Amino acid sequence: MLLQVSNITKSYGVDVVLSNISMQVLERERIGLVGVNGAGKSTLLKIIAGEITADSGDIHKAKETRIGYLAQNSGLNTDRTIEAEMRAVFAHLLEAEQELRDLEVKIADPALHDDQKRYADTLERYAKRSDWFREQGGFEINTRINSVLHGMGFGQFPPDTRIATLSGGQKTRLALARILLQAPDLLMLDEPTNYLDIETLTWLEGYLRGYSGAIVVVSHDRYFLDALAQTIIEIERHVSKRYTGNYSRYMELKAADYESNMKQFEKQQDEISKLEQFIQKNIVRASTTKRAQSRRKALDKMDRLDKPMGDLKKAHFSFEIERMTGKDVLDVSGLSVTFPGQPKPLFNNVSFQLSRSETVALIGPNGIGKSTLLKVLVGQNEPSSGTVRWGTNVKIGYYDQEHTRLNGSNTVLEEVWSAYSHMEEARIRTVLGNFLFSGEDVLKRVSSLSGGEKARVSLAKLMLAQANVLILDEPTNHLDLFSKEVLEAALMDYEGTLLFISHDRYFLNKMAERIVELNPNGTDHFLGNYDDMIEKKSEIEEARLEALAKQATNTSKSAAIDNAPVTSYEADKQAKREERSRQRKLEQLEQDIASEEQQIAKWEEKLADPAIFNDYVRIQEIQAEIEKHKTALASAYEEWEKYM
Repeated sequence: MLLQVSNITKSYGVDVVLSNISMQVLERERIGLVGVNGAGKSTLLKIIAGEITADSGDIHKAKETRIGYLAQNSGLNTDRTIEAEMRAVFAHLLEAEQELRDLEVKIADPALHDDQKRYADTLERYAKRSDWFREQGGFEINTRINSVLHGMGFGQFPPDTRIATLSGGQKTRLALARILLQAPDLLMLDEPTNYLDIETLTWLEGYLRGYSGAIVVVSHDRYFLDALAQTIIEIERHVSKRYTGNYSRYMELKAADYESNMKQFEKQQDEISKLEQFIQKNIVRASTTKRAQSRRKALDKMDRLDKPMGDLKKAHFSFEIERMTGKDVLDVSGLSVTFPGQPKPLFNNVSFQLSRSETVALIGPNGIGKSTLLKVLVGQNEPSSGTVRWGTNVKIGYYDQEHTRLNGSNTVLEEVWSAYSHMEEARIRTVLGNFLFSGEDVLKRVSSLSGGEKARVSLAKLMLAQANVLILDEPTNHLDLFSKEVLEAALMDYEGTLLFISHDRYFLNKMAERIVELNPNGTDHFLGNYDDMIEKKSEIEEARLEALAKQATNTSKSAAIDNAPVTSYEADKQAKREERSRQRKLEQLEQDIASEEQQIAKWEEKLADPAIFNDYVRIQEIQAEIEKHKTALASAYEEWEKYM
């Protein structure tokens, strides 16, 4: 075990943040730390990292355990170059390397050869340091640095780029790159997926899955948590609870726990009610008073269960429209943008269309110009060439991920009311209440709000706009997992047209009906969601390799030599197809097994109902249902074993 956290409590004044939090981290364990914004996740990481102190509780770590902590949005602030900052991680190895170079100079000095003892000692010292240098990975320094920098999106940056010239998001990514190179025994990351595009996210997931140490990560990225986490620790109402599995499994277990606890509570409440009725009816009768007194004692001794709390209060809203647009909503043709002083366009020859009620995602790597394109569409930026034509009856609602259209000096109430001054204050307060701003919260200054709170203010204004076309730039940024689910539900019910940018792959899978991928020379178009796009790209790549293999076959002189790689390639391709088919069948069978098990449990629960104990016909019917599902379950298991 690397780390043991016991009964950690932390308060700020009268506000309790954490209460008796306990958790442990095992070697190579991958833990996802989840909870709503403000639950105390970042506070717990800071306490473990020693940045702040707990009011009470203990933290024990294994001897010589190195902890690396990357706070949320904590970018590097230094005047060093990218190369110098990354190489500084290996200062101890670079010192050893310099010592080896110095020893090599001494060994080559003829004067040292005259002193046999000093010469032998120097050779021995060189051999030991050289072995240590190799064991510590000294010969792989440059390879490791280049690999991580490339994976984190700095592959095209000159090594002498000064960190001070980078944007805030780039500094954050570079801080993440540095801590990955440090490779501590326990890696603690607070929202590491912020500012990462999909390509970088995919690389980071693969890197962290193969990481040699343990990982504790705070993230609101469900796709990321499903891919990485083996354990989920939830902080809710100031306390923690541990679940085995990834995020999707945690959601299943949490729902099952709530249902089970509620059934136990309701069963006990029913028992209590019956006891109280018996006592009330029989306590005054001489013939039954002893039994009533006995029941009262049993009632007094009963360990009463608390009613399960259920989910925390969530934001609640919906996007409505005043009237529908025409069938053709948007036509973008040959669009390009070139910034003043830049030799090349940011993007070029962008063309796509939107039709009424479509939901389309715009994706692409960081820096490609996605946000700039949206600003062109809403009229905030001018294109260098090309046209943007909107259809009839279009009313645009625009969500800016930087929230630049919020006035920091306004209160929350003033910010929304100033945009909709014709509405009554009570109506504005009701809307803000739906977005979890109640009481004194509406009097907070916008400048003092967290990222998640600013996002909710922007969404409140957007909801009131009743726009029939929504243009959303990273709408899930800064939202906790529960708020994301509410936003998804609202957008799923939206009757207008939706164009959005997102790096949230779960959100892309849930929402996108079509994907437009932006590149420097235009756009690529994919029907379906994110997973559909990945599958299509894989098929395109397979077709490309197949074409190359055929080309090699046609140009080769030796038929025997020619056919071998093709046959090998075709066999490999067929094997991949069969493996994908096998995996899909396995997933379907596992779903069938889970469904049959749930049905059996449901019917067995009915069989245990006292109300049907004397109903012989009903019992036979239930037993028949149980046998039917058990037969189906056995068949599914038999099929599953074949595919395994």
